[in-house]
Amino acid sequence: MLNARDWLFVALGAFTVFLVWVWFRSQYRAPGVPSILELFVGMVTNFFDTLGIGSFAPTTSLFKFWHMVPDEKIPGTLNVGHALPTLLEAFLFIAIVQVDVATLVLLMGGAVVGAWFGAGIVASWPRRWVQIGMGIALLIAASLFLMTNLNLFPVGGNALILRHWRLWTGVFGSLILGALMTLGIGLYAPCMILVSLLGMDPHAAFPIMMGSCAFLQPVASARFIQAGSYSPRASLGLSLGGLPGVLIAALIVKSLPLTAVRWLVVVAVVYAAFTMLRSAFRRSHPSTARSSTEEAEAKLY
Repeated sequence: MLNARDWLFVALGAFTVFLVWVWFRSQYRAPGVPSILELFVGMVTNFFDTLGIGSFAPTTSLFKFWHMVPDEKIPGTLNVGHALPTLLEAFLFIAIVQVDVATLVLLMGGAVVGAWFGAGIVASWPRRWVQIGMGIALLIAASLFLMTNLNLFPVGGNALILRHWRLWTGVFGSLILGALMTLGIGLYAPCMILVSLLGMDPHAAFPIMMGSCAFLQPVASARFIQAGSYSPRASLGLSLGGLPGVLIAALIVKSLPLTAVRWLVVVAVVYAAFTMLRSAFRRSHPSTARSSTEEAEAKLY
């Protein structure tokens, strides 16, 4: 007979099927064959995501540096492209770290609800709003990476379960973080802060964060796909490159000294943030100006 954790794995499997069905049923645009660069970005970012760096901010930085995706389509591409690798991470870490199932399910549920509303809003935003929102989100992400390197996060406790007001505070916090994730801020560092402030073992952030993303990203992806607010080929490249990246990190490498990597990410993310904000506030008229990323996508497709 299946126990509660087994049913959680069944639900993850169902969400995986749902994502694949929604994605490949979409008639918005055929994805085409991903480039080597798109596959490489997917593998590298998901490799480090599995080790605790996060994938959204580094991917956004690489997208901006190589002009791979139009700015307004970056949030959708992040959510759609990283969804399958994140589902794989959730299977692995929910099995490894034994967080209380009720706590895990309620916090993940809060994140999913937040993502549903957040994706519906972000998918309809004009290009300039997305650029401003993502620029701010990236600066927040850079600050969180900096706090990690300077050991400024709360220490946390050793609990693997939340009760009473701590549980409902965690649910509300997860709802807010789920909504913010659809804009590209990422969930790992904010989730680490949340669970540590609530007295949980910081290791509990891994299954909570990855489980939340595994459930919320298919939900958010469905809305981005429906709106056509993503890059199909880049998303496919992130997924196909990301799956082996997750397996290599989780099953072979397992851990690395990541401080130097985080400093590099801080620099890259700050660069991407200011580039995004500069694009948002430049004087070019939106009806006549076409960015290099738009022109590049027009050539690609």
